[in-house]
Order: sequence, then structure tokens, then C-alpha cells
Amino acid sequence: MSDQNQETPRVLAVVNQKGGVGKTTTAINLATALAAIGQKTLVMDIDPQGNASTGLGVGPADRKKTTYDVIVDEEKLQSTILSTLVPNLWLVPAHYDLAGVELELANAPRRSYRIKQALDGLTKTGTDKLDYILIDCPPSLNVLTVNALTAADGLIVPLQCEFFALEGLSQLLRTVDLVRTSLNPKLAIQGIVLTMYDGRNNLARQVSTDVRQHFGDLVYNTMIPRNVRISEAPGFGKPALIYDHSCVGSKAYMKLASELIKREKIEIEASA
Repeated sequence: MSDQNQETPRVLAVVNQKGGVGKTTTAINLATALAAIGQKTLVMDIDPQGNASTGLGVGPADRKKTTYDVIVDEEKLQSTILSTLVPNLWLVPAHYDLAGVELELANAPRRSYRIKQALDGLTKTGTDKLDYILIDCPPSLNVLTVNALTAADGLIVPLQCEFFALEGLSQLLRTVDLVRTSLNPKLAIQGIVLTMYDGRNNLARQVSTDVRQHFGDLVYNTMIPRNVRISEAPGFGKPALIYDHSCVGSKAYMKLASELIKREKIEIEASA
């Protein structure tokens, strides 16, 4: 284990029911940044689009076993884990069949606990050397996202600096409250990260101010800027930090990883 002093990996779901907010970009680049500072990290891709898998260099032809097998067929998680081109970073890829999971699990017992059971099984096998597991959720509040929320210790919520940002967030928070009440009482928001920030844009600055006034310390100090290099990287099957580690977007994700680690240490010390 690294210096997290935790017996099991911290499970963080990267979630926002709105598409196009930088959710997958945040999942793969934050995971890469955590790996770069020595945190052994696993990305679970549960979005049927599989963009996190592609962005980490694992194309559809290389996905022999996926999160679909884990969630629907209760495949053991360790048999689905793939290495990536990033040291300390592993992936459980997605499959487009995930799009039909809502119907396939309609009458299944404990259908909201499939990911939690898989993660518990991973720890019991002794494969517990991971520090972080990041779950990249689909852009909707469906059974896949509920599975992630049920399994997670905390949530990372990417929030685009746009007009309807707060409106969409309120719906997510209602879902979090429901999950906390009925499925996972320990669930908490680890942090809200403002994405696609352009300081020259008055609306972006206003949204940033409003979100910070509304949610206070839940909002990370680090903001992810609009950056062409971040947008280009997935087309090359690489995280931005590998594609161009010196671009402003990559530097922002490294800063975000450091901020996340500091928050985690404070929470661990407070609960000790």
C-alpha cells in the first residue's frame, strides 16, 4: 500500500447525469494523475459508450471481459482487470451491452449491489493493493449509476461552468440523498470540480462564484480550464497527462489529484 494508511481502496464515483461536462475526461486524467504520484488506481468504466476505456488505449477488440460481465453475470472483478500504458493504473473496460442492463436486471435480487459485491470480492481475494478505484458513470441516473453510488465511499462531481449547472446538480443531490437513506449511508460528496473554465468568460466566472457560494468547501479550489490538448488526447488513446504532460489541462489535473489526496488525509485523520 502507499501512504494512504487504509486497509481497502477508496472507491470514488465520478458522476453527473448531464453529458458533456468533462466527466470521463476527469475520470481518466485524475486517475492518471493519482497513478503518477504513486497511488495504485483502478478505473471501472460503466458507461455503455466506453469512452474511458478508449481514452486509456483499450479499444473494443481488446475488451474480452468487461463491467457488463461483472454487473450482469457476476463475473469476478479480478478476471476483468487490464493493465494500461500508465504505470500504477489499471482498467475494467466497458461494453455497449451495458445499455440494456436496466431491462436485464429488472427483476434481479439486490440489483443495486452488483458493483459493491464485486469490489468486496476483490478485497477478499487479497487483491487489495489498490489505493483508489474510480468509477466512470454514464450520463444518466439509471441502475448503473445507482450501483456506483451504492458501492462508493464518495463522489466526484464534474460541473461545467454553464448556465444550467446548478439546476442539474440539484437533481443529482436528491438522488444522493435517496441512495444514502436506502442503500449506502456512508455516501458523501468528496468534491465538486469545475470544468471547462474560461476566466475570460463572464458567465463562467459567475457560475464559479455561485457554485462556491452554494456549496462552500465541497468545491475544489482547482478548476479545469478549457484546453485543446485535453480534447485531442482521447483521439490518440491516451490521457492528456501522457499526450502532453506540460499543457495547462494536465497541470490542472495533477493539482486536482494533490488536492484530493489532501482532502482524503484530512478525512482519515478526522475519523481516526
